[in-house]
Amino acid sequence: MASGRSAHSPADASDDIAAVEHLAVAQAKLRKELAKVVVGQHRVIDELTICLLCRGHCILEGVPGLAKTLLISTLARATSLSFSRIQFTPDLMPSDITGTEVIEEDRSSGARQLRFVKGPIFANVILADEINRTPPKTQSALLEAMQEHRVTAAGFTHKLPEPFFVLATQNPIEQEGTYPLPEAQLDRFMFKILVDYPSEEEELEIIRLTTAEHEAEVERVIGGRDLLRLQELVRRVPCADHAARYAMRLTRLTRRGKGTVPKFVEDYLDWGAGPRATQHLVMAAKARAILQGRYYVSTEDIKAVAHPVLRHRLITNFNAEADGKGSNYIVDRLIAEIPADAGDAMDPAMAKRVFAEPNGG
Repeated sequence: MASGRSAHSPADASDDIAAVEHLAVAQAKLRKELAKVVVGQHRVIDELTICLLCRGHCILEGVPGLAKTLLISTLARATSLSFSRIQFTPDLMPSDITGTEVIEEDRSSGARQLRFVKGPIFANVILADEINRTPPKTQSALLEAMQEHRVTAAGFTHKLPEPFFVLATQNPIEQEGTYPLPEAQLDRFMFKILVDYPSEEEELEIIRLTTAEHEAEVERVIGGRDLLRLQELVRRVPCADHAARYAMRLTRLTRRGKGTVPKFVEDYLDWGAGPRATQHLVMAAKARAILQGRYYVSTEDIKAVAHPVLRHRLITNFNAEADGKGSNYIVDRLIAEIPADAGDAMDPAMAKRVFAEPNGG
């Protein structure tokens, strides 16, 4: 017999609030578990967490030996998600990623039939290691799966497991013989995260940790079903018009020839960010807000995620290269020059009610 509860009852709202309030605790515990294996990289971990909550994909860029693979595999273990690492090489074929049809013979009847053997992409967390080392045809196979969350082979569609999270790595050195991702494909990635060298103290701790006999045990922090639920809740975080317009200004002022833009944009950019960048700014800001226990987006949230969202979407020109000005410089200047609306003082209680009753109660 039906209980008669509405589509979003008070009990549901209470559960949703409890899930979000528990998220900050879970993030702190996730950091603690990752710290057993990976030293430092707090900013990288926070940005990965935001991207994961937004159902986004990201690129990690850093020189070899900065524990990118270890960080991602440990993240998968701490979230009880299946993990698959694909080493991209010049001879890698699309079917090596997605899977292939094989002929299988029934021993009793002798009949033959095709059977699809799933490739390594059928996992929750995919590490696409050195994605720029493989030709465009193979890159496209991965990017199609990222967009559609499914694989088509021999006319049949195979759904990928949920949640599905792709982290592609790029090595900023040794670019000879590589296949850099075109701008249109880079735009499919929500974040580009820069992995930097550790500090002196962090490097000393790395030496202690990795040269000892003890191997750390990473505990489960959150499960796949919990993560799917949190991904749904992120989308319900309200974003006031002033915050959305601030995100729009950040992206629109990067577009040369589309209205009045700052002189440094005219001088240093060939192409700016498209509408997808604005969408990702707002989504990432929503995830950051609930990670901090807030139920509304502020312009500070948008500022905090502007670099990973925009840095790979701004195409600098020769003048920028000659002056040593990269896309991060452009983002810094935009944040400094665009005034943030003072309307951030949204009533927390009201924001919480809006979040708890997304359909207006």
